[in-house]
This record gives sequence, structure tokens and C-alpha cells, in this order.
Amino acid sequence: MFEPMPRLLLGLFTGFLFGVLLQKGRVAKYRVIVGQFLLKDWTVVKVMGTAVVVGAAGIFVIHSMDFAAFHIKPLMLGGVLLGGGLFGIGMGLLGYCPGTCIAACGEGRRDAVAGLLGQLLGAGTFIVAYPWLAALVGMGDFGKIAFPNVTQTSPWLWVVAIAAAGLLALYASARPGRNARSLRQAPSPKV
Repeated sequence: MFEPMPRLLLGLFTGFLFGVLLQKGRVAKYRVIVGQFLLKDWTVVKVMGTAVVVGAAGIFVIHSMDFAAFHIKPLMLGGVLLGGGLFGIGMGLLGYCPGTCIAACGEGRRDAVAGLLGQLLGAGTFIVAYPWLAALVGMGDFGKIAFPNVTQTSPWLWVVAIAAAGLLALYASARPGRNARSLRQAPSPKV
């Protein structure tokens, strides 16, 4: 099934916009990602949390305007665990997730270019190995489920709950003593 051109163009535009915002949010920088791993810089969580909230609201708005269609994938625990494990290993080794890696390539970072080549090689390897991995990936198949369907509630209730949780997390991280940037800029004590 082919998507209509307006939907494809909207996807291209929003993907480009997301990449620009990743770069402007400084999450395409290796030291920022490592700072997140070390629990010293929460920039990545703030930017990605904001993206989740905006994306959650945005998808329902553009779906209601018929600019997007839902394609809910089945929840398969085998695939989630295998994919999540490989994602974590790759991000730990490279220092970028797939999206920030592409944004870093746009900034001209050579280490990210190597990571992008690794992503393409990994995707190709998965395609070739899928016949042998299909049973593992398909383990724990719960079907196509979503919180609004399971709870029989409005999706907007979940969007508001996610937004409230995000705002609470931003507030908690902005308390004095929690901001890594202010710690880096503070003068060092004289000995």
C-alpha cells in the first residue's frame, strides 16, 4: 500500500524538523550523550521527553486531519528485548542513538559517519538473518495493543498524562543542585 504524496511530504518535513531540533538541542554531541550516561547532563532526557510529548499530541492532531494513519505494530517481547539490547550495546559503544547519529553526520562528525555505516550494516545483517531470528523475535506476541485500547479511555487522557509527567520531570530536574550546566560553569574552589 502506497501513502499519498501529502503524507510523505509531511513525514519528510517533520523528520527534517526533528533533525534540526536534535542539532539545536545539542543532543548530537558525543559529550552530551556521555554526560547523560554518567547522570551528569540531563539534556538528552529533556529534549527527547519534549519530543515524546509533542509527538504524542501531534500524531493525534494530524491523524484527526487525515494527514497520517496509525500502523500499530504488535507487541512482541522477544523483538523488544533483542532490539533493545542491540540498541543499548550500539549506543554504549558509539555514544549516539540512530537519530542523533544522523544529526551528528549532518554536523560533519566522522565518528558518527562510522556509526551510520554500522547501522546500515546491522540493518542488512538483520534482513539476511531474519529467517533464523523470526522465532526469537516473535516470542511473547501480545498483538496490536495500545494504552487507550486496553483501558478503553480517550487517547487524549494519555497525552495529557504524558505531558504532565514530562512537566513534572522538567520541574524536578530544574531544582538547584540538579542542573549539570550550572555545575560546569561554577568556578572551582581555590586550594
